[in-house]
Amino acid sequence: MTQIQLALLNAAHEREGTSRNFRRELEADVTEFHCPSGELPSSYAFDGFVVTGSRASVYWDREWIGQLKTWVGGAIEAGLPGLGVCFGHQLLADVLGGRVKGMGEYEIGYRTVEQNGENLLLDGIRMDMTVFTTHSDHVVEKPPGSTVFAKNEYGIHGFRKGDIFTVQFHPEYDMETAKTVTTGKAGELTEDAIRDVLDGITVDNYTRACEAKQLFDNFCSHVKEKRHLTVD
Repeated sequence: MTQIQLALLNAAHEREGTSRNFRRELEADVTEFHCPSGELPSSYAFDGFVVTGSRASVYWDREWIGQLKTWVGGAIEAGLPGLGVCFGHQLLADVLGGRVKGMGEYEIGYRTVEQNGENLLLDGIRMDMTVFTTHSDHVVEKPPGSTVFAKNEYGIHGFRKGDIFTVQFHPEYDMETAKTVTTGKAGELTEDAIRDVLDGITVDNYTRACEAKQLFDNFCSHVKEKRHLTVD
């Protein structure tokens, strides 16, 4: 069977690191679109799509964000499975009728996120996951008809609605990305806060967090199964 075809909707302003991380983890033929540059697919001729993280907020009045929401809404109506990560998690929540707002603080660093019941996206991953997080917005109301499958004290970290799956945390991050993102918060976080997060970016924490990368394989397997059922 040929590989699945995925649209990678890269919402990061600096595309290279995000592109590298997702291409490394997705076992698929990936066609990338840099959304802040105005790039979007011209059709829904894909097996599925992935929306990445971004330093933007989904409630900002930006043309590219509105265009991305419109395309994603059409993709969902067309029956494409989707995966959203961080900003992608929030954008999919917004498109599906949930609500996103600012937290007034950052959740950043390696944290524990608890699975809330069984879900195929997190199959094979321990119930109390170690994951890297960095966000100052969160989903405060899940979309109608969706099921929350991961959360911690900061709120919803994952939901599913039909063939749409999302996570607030960053399973795609390597240690280099975690350090770069953390040092990039200078001016937003205190020096002590940044130092504490950097001190936590250790080989042991990263190794534990790598378990969550299984969700990419789980998503791709679901897309393959859905494509097979559609073809049959």
